[in-house]
Amino acid sequence: MIKTLMKCIREYKVSTILSPIFVTFEVVLECLLPFFIAELLGYMEGARLGEHSLQLWGTEGMYGIGQYACILIAMAIASLACGMLSGLFCAKASAGFAKNLRKDLYYKVQEFSFENIDKFSTPSLVTRMTTDVTNVQMSFMMIIRVAVRSPMMMIFSVVMAFIMGGHLAWIFVGVIPPLAAILFFIMWKTMPLFRRVFKKYDNLNESIQENISGIRVVKSYVREDFEKQKFDRAATDVQKDFTKAERILAWNNPVMQFFFYSVLSTVLFLGSYFVLAETDVGFGITLKYTDISQLIVYGMQILMSLMMFSMVFAMIVISVESARRICEVLKEQPTLHSPENPVHEVADGSIDFEDVSFKYSAAAEKDVLEHIDLHIRSGETIGVIGGTGVGKTSLVNLISRLYDATEGTVKVGGRDVKEYDLEALRNQVAVVLQKNVLFSGTIKENLRWGDPNATDEELEAACKLAQADEFIQTFPKKYDTYIEQGGTNVSGGQKQRLCIARALLKKPKILILDDSTSAVDTHTDALIRKAFRDYIPSTTKIIIAQRTSSVEDADRIVIMDAGKIVAVGTHEELLNTNDIYTEVYTTQNKGGKAVSSFGEMGEPEESGKGGGENA
Repeated sequence: MIKTLMKCIREYKVSTILSPIFVTFEVVLECLLPFFIAELLGYMEGARLGEHSLQLWGTEGMYGIGQYACILIAMAIASLACGMLSGLFCAKASAGFAKNLRKDLYYKVQEFSFENIDKFSTPSLVTRMTTDVTNVQMSFMMIIRVAVRSPMMMIFSVVMAFIMGGHLAWIFVGVIPPLAAILFFIMWKTMPLFRRVFKKYDNLNESIQENISGIRVVKSYVREDFEKQKFDRAATDVQKDFTKAERILAWNNPVMQFFFYSVLSTVLFLGSYFVLAETDVGFGITLKYTDISQLIVYGMQILMSLMMFSMVFAMIVISVESARRICEVLKEQPTLHSPENPVHEVADGSIDFEDVSFKYSAAAEKDVLEHIDLHIRSGETIGVIGGTGVGKTSLVNLISRLYDATEGTVKVGGRDVKEYDLEALRNQVAVVLQKNVLFSGTIKENLRWGDPNATDEELEAACKLAQADEFIQTFPKKYDTYIEQGGTNVSGGQKQRLCIARALLKKPKILILDDSTSAVDTHTDALIRKAFRDYIPSTTKIIIAQRTSSVEDADRIVIMDAGKIVAVGTHEELLNTNDIYTEVYTTQNKGGKAVSSFGEMGEPEESGKGGGENA
């Protein structure tokens, strides 16, 4: 885990190294200051006893005090400078480390296949990139500064305490083992709680995301109170576990205070005894009353070091689970990747499913698709009809290798899709998904997702094919109109037509429309299909739809049920041979008139074959 996180330091290695170096210099200077103060006090005590004069002008005594004063001031300034530089490098290193960590997480997610993303929920990934990264950043900052400062301060202070206080310094050393044992016990008790808390954070964020994305439904059904109660339950659940963990961590401070004052009391008591008795305290050292105050300073530094270390320890305890969750994402290997010597050219838009079965995970009991055999010629228009959950979307997901078939082979352009470079394959398979997504930005910027180098004329041509140009021209800024996040300022039908135009700009060999004209009226739907027949006849078109009117002029229509293909044929053939298709068609078409998506009666559309002439 540490090795994985260390890779994110990269260009901030120098700052990461310089911060503890300057901290070390700062600690050394801070530890030497009490020693020189004790020497100064001893010098002044000598003057009081008449060992030398302290006259104001140019005498030896005042000159000595001036020397000590200059040394102390220089050391204080140097210590301040080292502390400032350490803080500067620490801030630069920790902020840079967090930046690289977020970047690596984000880039890693971009490499994930759908299977990888299914493993980590969206709210969980958001939590890992925000809360978890912040926790790890705080720990990293404390590790390269405070975690270096604390042990260094403790070691140097113990050494100086032995130099000045002899065996009396063993009192400070004696408190370290019991404190370490208590800290270990606290970690052992809190780690499982924090692990549980972060999982509940994911559930909390999931509740928030679900509520915000579905806010229109919540308000239309007046379910605000229900959602508030659901959120309160999730938030209270997190609060209870966090409170329990923090309650255990809260013992850290009073325990430290207890040892702190116990040690100081013991040092004062024994130190006073040795001073009054003028007894040797070891190493040939006779303790003076001026030494006791500085010995107490060293004792305070030792115990404050332990207290700071306990704060670092508490932060590390919290962040260990965050670090584990981050590394879990960074170590995750994409389940889909390009082969060693990939094919970069897709010959044509032909598609072959050869005894294909598929399930979303190895643990799944039942296949989503079972023994699919389907062969599509380049340039054909294929309609796919079936009830909800029969595997229509799963079928087309295998074409662009969003998932890999569990059994059998999927071929595009006569080659197994696993032989292609992923980018090359997906550039030739344009998919307009069920859930159309537009990003915040202008219409032009959204369209250029299909082709970053598309000219304004190409954008307009694609929009005319998708029947989007007409409504775009009604906007004051036309193609420079700003689309809000999620496309909230355009209707569902407008959003679908923009997404179709975006897909057309890829100039793909295969175009898949996954129920992507459901929000447009039948007249517009017919115009879109006519544009496809006239302007992109060589492109293979797969249209998944709920309305028979959207697929009746296809070259062939595939009927799916329970993950299997139950029938394939033209509109006329299926009307005569397939009960499922006949029932759906009869239900949707009454008295020879098509029922539009808005429930209005419209004239029946011309049926016929399109897109297959050049196959």
